[in-house]
Amino acid sequence: MFDYQAAFSRNIGWVTDAEQDVLRGKRIAIAGMGGVGSEHLVTLVRLGVENFNISDFDEFEIHNINRQAGALLSRLGGKKCQVMADIARDTNPQLALNEFPEGISEGNVDAFLNNVDLYVDSLDFFALEARKLIFRRCEELKIPVITAAPLGMGVAFLCFMPGKMTYEDYFRFDDVKSEEEQLIQFLIGLSPAMMQRHYLVDASKADFKARKGPSLVMGVKLCAGVAATYALKILLERGPVIHAPYGLHFDAYRNRTKITWRPWGNRNPLQRIAFHVAKRVVLSD
Repeated sequence: MFDYQAAFSRNIGWVTDAEQDVLRGKRIAIAGMGGVGSEHLVTLVRLGVENFNISDFDEFEIHNINRQAGALLSRLGGKKCQVMADIARDTNPQLALNEFPEGISEGNVDAFLNNVDLYVDSLDFFALEARKLIFRRCEELKIPVITAAPLGMGVAFLCFMPGKMTYEDYFRFDDVKSEEEQLIQFLIGLSPAMMQRHYLVDASKADFKARKGPSLVMGVKLCAGVAATYALKILLERGPVIHAPYGLHFDAYRNRTKITWRPWGNRNPLQRIAFHVAKRVVLSD
């Protein structure tokens, strides 16, 4: 028989018994159950959170095995949403977990964010319209948002808090016209420090036009740790929270940590330079 207090007793000391009860009662929404999303879910379940809304319309494939928590030989071909729900419930059978296997759209975004205390962004990098939709609705509902991007052997982290700089004010998607340019805006906004660029050994594998790129399990695991730490701080209202226009980039390969600061977001002069450089690189033939 499952015993919540016994299962999460080793959390106590870093959190109090009362704080553990608070975490237990919170609801977290995670869109995307692939690389970072699957790790976010299993990490937050082990933190003791018991209420989740999760979404993904995709299936696990063989190329997911190098980094995705649900990519097991026994579950290849399985729907990511269902597989991760099963794994989560196998860890804590008391979970109140709502599945959105069709993905997120205008028709179900309100249900997805219903009674949610925190949104953890785990959508595919190229899922621009779905990300805009969810972030905009989170802003309207005053739901904090965190996003952790696995970049090489590191993590680039951003947080958007109610009443502070918004997602659109930071990324400035309306300042450019094409979808490709908006994706570049997203890239440079996620990673102003760009520390990972120094050790990419085969740039041909980062194919922006084909919408695919290399990703390592170390980056994914680091994302889960940073995101869960910020989830704890936000949900317990404990500890300093770095939020946009500030960001955090930690790269284990380069032994470096940098707190980034981009006032005016992608309208910052440094970001405008980065945009033109990145555009020449990623859209070149």
